[in-house]
Amino acid sequence: MRSARFALALLLTASLGCAQKDWIDRTLVTENVTGAWTGSWGEGTSYRELRLDLRQEGTKVSGVATMLLGGNYGGGNTSPLEGNVAGDVFTFKMLRGSASGELTVSGDDMSGQILWIYGNRRMSLRRVDASSRTESPPR
Repeated sequence: MRSARFALALLLTASLGCAQKDWIDRTLVTENVTGAWTGSWGEGTSYRELRLDLRQEGTKVSGVATMLLGGNYGGGNTSPLEGNVAGDVFTFKMLRGSASGELTVSGDDMSGQILWIYGNRRMSLRRVDASSRTESPPR
């Protein structure tokens, strides 16, 4: 009976180790988010237009988020941001304020959720300038 319990515990421990993502999956970069992105998040009174200027090096992303005022892409509230790309998922955190997000990237489009002071909101962006984008992401 004792050996059966030990074998069951060993089997459970081994199977839990298999449930973790493989390190390759966690470091694989299939999308490059370098460039300028514009779009919106939220709706109704929480609707905002946004521009992200991003630079990706490997899995790391840095850049600036600008909440646009009156559709003028030259002005608005800005915040530096940091993030990373794993597979086709871009996660980020704005360094001013408390916004963070997780977006799925598909070529020149990305969409997902942004979490900010008023809760989760849907976000959708399109790349408008890929001048500094490389054809394939660095590995």
